[in-house]
Amino acid sequence: MQHYLTPDLCDAYPDLIQVLEPMFSNFGGRDSFGGPITTLKCFEDNSKVREQVEQPGEGRVLVVDGGGSLRRALLGDMLAAKAAKNGWAGLLIYGCVRDVDALAQTDVGVQALASHPLATEKRGLGDIDVPVTFAGVTFHPGHYLYADNNGVIVSPSPLRMPV
Repeated sequence: MQHYLTPDLCDAYPDLIQVLEPMFSNFGGRDSFGGPITTLKCFEDNSKVREQVEQPGEGRVLVVDGGGSLRRALLGDMLAAKAAKNGWAGLLIYGCVRDVDALAQTDVGVQALASHPLATEKRGLGDIDVPVTFAGVTFHPGHYLYADNNGVIVSPSPLRMPV
């Protein structure tokens, strides 16, 4: 597992990166994570989150635009465990998560706005691999995301940690 330091990446690649507005907290078992982006747009329905984390992650990061809802949790311990088992590097959730003690013990990166104990409704709604915009950045499928406890950045191409 590669360890990323977003301040070092910002210093090394100032013309390539965009920095998200500081609103996310780390809930996962990995303090840093990064990889190619897969996007998902859904609102208070995590059916498509489940579908995605059940697929091979291959080191990707699932960026979930939950509309910033603070009323339901889009990710919990069972889906995080599936993501870890299936090789996802991490998830960035523009919304809430739950089961935070278990998330902290799961080998996957998770950043989200907050925790909330209420699960979502399951309606099977959501759009996969569409550009999504939040936190001052537009996320495109296939671009790259890097996150640590300092913040979250995106780049149109892969970045290497400076030596």
